[in-house]
Amino acid sequence: MNYVPLGKSGLKVSEICLGTMTFGNEADKKTSFKLMDFAYDNGINFFDTAHNYNKGETEKIVGEWLGDKRKDIILASKVFFPSQKGINNEGLSKKNIIQSVEESLRRLKTDYLDILYLHHWDEHTAIEYSLEIIHTLIMHGKVLYIGLSNFSAWQMMKAIAVSREYHLAPPVCIQPMYSLIKRQVEVEILPLAKQENLAVVPYNVLGAGMLTGKYLKGNTGRLNENKMYQQRYSNPMYEEITRKFVQYAEQRGYSPAVLSASWVKSNPAITSILLGARTLEQFKEVVQCTNFKLSPEQWEEISNLSYQPPLPTDREPLEVYRLRGW
Repeated sequence: MNYVPLGKSGLKVSEICLGTMTFGNEADKKTSFKLMDFAYDNGINFFDTAHNYNKGETEKIVGEWLGDKRKDIILASKVFFPSQKGINNEGLSKKNIIQSVEESLRRLKTDYLDILYLHHWDEHTAIEYSLEIIHTLIMHGKVLYIGLSNFSAWQMMKAIAVSREYHLAPPVCIQPMYSLIKRQVEVEILPLAKQENLAVVPYNVLGAGMLTGKYLKGNTGRLNENKMYQQRYSNPMYEEITRKFVQYAEQRGYSPAVLSASWVKSNPAITSILLGARTLEQFKEVVQCTNFKLSPEQWEEISNLSYQPPLPTDREPLEVYRLRGW
């Protein structure tokens, strides 16, 4: 397993981050323990969960497993979505952040979170309040670092600017969606991360399983079972890209799942990729991407099977002007 710096935090994390969203739902406790055992035994030291996953059951399972291995794990959780009913049990208010973190710590049986992600932008709460309370949690040792998940580029930059203006702990990592069929992050978010030295830990790198080719074979999964994922991947273009990609992989003797994860991991802007699974067999297959390094030429070849996201403005990059002689 390779280990990489998590932005400017000083932490070193495995290039694979274990996603736990299936724990307590598609993966029962026994299977979840097997997945964590396998990850830990193979050098994965970066685990990702969330306050709301399966109404808190996911964090309970992770907490039961951690034990004396806690000191070896970089543990991330998230706050925004509710895990139980209540008019103030959502969003990024000071009240909800405090309550959610305290609940997460109890469920995870730990004194602190290495990373607390703001799971979503809250249009009803001033980001100053959210960052201020997390800074307080950091001062009390209950959280070590701040991450941002599902923020747009301007929202990320606003959070960074506010942290600088008020001398608050700054974000050190981001968690956007990124795959061969979801490439919007290439336009502004990845360049921003590079400029600000933010670690990038993308999720849905297999396109909710679409890029494995299983749905082309009539198999079941999130796209059959979950309305949110059905909407997220409803664009007919995604299936067209998947067909070309799966054909490309199989013609060369590659597992589409491994190749899809490798394509994301091979982008120089990426720090660690988030991988989850329903079964140990699924995880054992996709984690083989750690042994698979795409050349820049292969990366471009696969990229060309997909769409090229447009530039953020009509102006070309500076390098283009220089090559063209202004």
